Order: sequence, then structure tokens, then C-alpha cells
Amino acid sequence: MAVLIVAAVLVLLVAVVVFKSIALVPQAEAAVIERLGRYSRTVSGQLTFLVPFADRIRAKVDLRERVVSFPPQPVITEDNLTLHIDTVVYFQVTSPQAAVYEISNYIAAVEQLTVTTLRNVVGGMTLEQTLTSRDQINGQLRGVLDEATGRWGLRVARVELKSIDPPPSIQESMEKQMKADREKRAMILTAEGTRESQIKTAEGSKQAQILSAEGAKQSAILSAEGERQSRILRAQGERAASYLQAQGQAKAIEKVFAAIKSGKPTPELLAYQYMQTLPLVARGDANKVWLVPSDFGKALEGFAQNFATKGEDGVFRYEPAPVDETPIKPEDDSDVAGWFDTARDPAIEKAVRAAEADARTSIEGLTPPISTRSPAPPVVPTHKPPAQQGPDDPHGRPWQPPGSYSQ
Repeated sequence: MAVLIVAAVLVLLVAVVVFKSIALVPQAEAAVIERLGRYSRTVSGQLTFLVPFADRIRAKVDLRERVVSFPPQPVITEDNLTLHIDTVVYFQVTSPQAAVYEISNYIAAVEQLTVTTLRNVVGGMTLEQTLTSRDQINGQLRGVLDEATGRWGLRVARVELKSIDPPPSIQESMEKQMKADREKRAMILTAEGTRESQIKTAEGSKQAQILSAEGAKQSAILSAEGERQSRILRAQGERAASYLQAQGQAKAIEKVFAAIKSGKPTPELLAYQYMQTLPLVARGDANKVWLVPSDFGKALEGFAQNFATKGEDGVFRYEPAPVDETPIKPEDDSDVAGWFDTARDPAIEKAVRAAEADARTSIEGLTPPISTRSPAPPVVPTHKPPAQQGPDDPHGRPWQPPGSYSQ
């Protein structure tokens, strides 16, 4: 029985010795081994054999890059404002021996060093500089931390300011300032839009007035030219009509006198006709009283004696002169021939066409031609009606009634 107990104790002792002499260190970790209380070696990622009861693992250090976030720290700026800034530090252990023997707690050391450095850096800046100089603060913090932690076996990769929280009153003021700035920009943009709109409206009004003035000008030109041509044609028609009317009156007088001559009237008939004409002469609103001269009979008697011949019966009769059967014709005047020409004046037609072409041209490429906005007035073709032989035209020229000329 005693032998079995001794054997069990020996087996247990052997197991303890074997356990103490073998150590497995994972990858990305480093084990600092001491022998009899002094640093012996550093092993990483391998199976390590230890001297039982002489060697021991002092500490295992993670060799991966670590991320440590520190709580917000109060920091006073140059303009005496208290900010709460929390930071994030990225670092890696490069020397496990130094991290174990040079510093007791390197994470706490990094935190305190970060806080003090941050206060030194931000203390020389204003609030506005602090808010706009994150990269500069990060670079300064990384430089100071990397230099200070180098002897601790640490390498600081980067330092980031996670958040910067100003006091609530400052935040409210900043929000008001930002709101005012946005409103200012909005007002500026609105003013710019109004300005551009007014400029465009003024330019459009200017172009509209130019086009209106140009249209009024062309319209006035065409109206004046049309009025001029109308008056010329009307005057020509009235002149031709007056000429024809004078010819007709001359022919009528000729016929009347021929009839009177052929009828051989007596003085009594002339007196009777004269008496019938007197009421017509007295007719009118302005004629109130008409006096018949007392020597009217003597005047008729003198007229009969001067222009009539006394017959055998003692009655004065008018003896007509021999009638010339050849009709009296007015002199042939070559200037009158052109009065009845209904063709357009070439100069007038050329001026009208030039005015119409000018009215259809666009102004500086801003608007389409006038011809695209309103159709041009149709041109009435000039033609002459078939020639008619007037009964009272002694010259034998084609006769047209007044007002039949082309406009």
C-alpha cells in the first residue's frame, strides 16, 4: 500500500515537472522568460522548454496593433473656453522586454501622456482653430507620443480626435451663427437670382421695344408709301374723271346749242324760259326776297333786236348761223394720253418692294423675319380692262370709268 502511494506521488511529481518545463506561446504574442528572477529571453509563436523551478514566464505581451479609446477630457483653449475632447490612439508593442521592464502599465502611461499633450497643444489655440485644425493636432500628438513611448518599446501609429464638444452655450451660439450664415447665403442667392431675373427682363423688354420700334417704323413706311400711292392714283383718277366730265359737258353744250339753233326759237320763248328759270334761281334757304327789275321787258326787247331778225309779220325771230357739220374736237395733247394709263409707276413699285424687303429682315439675329410673324399684304396684279370706245371720246382712246384703276 505504501509502495502505491509513493508511486502515485512520483507520477504526480513527474507530471508537474513536465508541465513546468513546457510552454506554448501563440503567434502574435511574445513571452518574457526569466530564470531565477532575471530576464532570460523572449519567445514568440513556438513551443518553448523551460527549466523546471528555474525558468518562468514573466508576462505575455500582445504584438498586434491595439486601439485604445480614452474618455473625454476637459481642455481649456486660449480664449478660455472649456472643451471636452476624447481621443483614440493606435499603437503597437515593438519590444516586449521594454514594455515589461521599462514601464509598469504602458496603457495608463499612454493615456496620461495623451491627455497632457492634448492640453498643451489645444491650450495655444482658439476655439475656431481647434475645430478647424484636427489634422494639425493629430500630427502633434502623434509626434510627441511616438517620441516619448519609444523607450517603452511602443510605436504610436496614429492619434485621432474622436469628438470635440464645446459648452452648450457655445454650441447654441455656433448654431445661431451657422443659421445666420445660411440665411445670409440664402439672401445673397435670392438677390443674385432677382438681379439676374431683372437683367433678363430688362434685356427682353429692350429687345421687345427695339422690335416694336422697328415694326412701327416699317409699318409707318409702308403706310406712308401706301397712302402716297393711293393719293397719287386717286389724283390721277380724279384728273382723268374731270377731263372726261369736261368733255361730256362740252359735248352736251354742243348738242344743246345745236338743238336751239335748229329749233329757231322766238324771243317770246326765250322770255318764257327765262321766267321759268327765275324761281329756280330764287330757291334756297338764304334767299328771302327776289326783286325782278322793272326794265326786264326792255332788256328782252333789246336782246331780240340785237340777236334776232324781224319778220314780215313784225315778230323778231332768231336766225341760226349756218351749222358746220364737222364736229368740234379738242386739240390732241400727248400729255393727256398718259392720264388713262392704269399701269403702276415703276419708281413707286420699286420703293414699295424695298420697304417690304426691309420689313422682312430680322434685327441682329434676335427675332425671325417679319414675314414669319405676319403675312405680307397680297399684291393685286395690275391689268388693264378691255378697251372700250367711249361715245364721247373724240380721240378714239380706250375709255375707263373713274375709280377703276388698280390700287
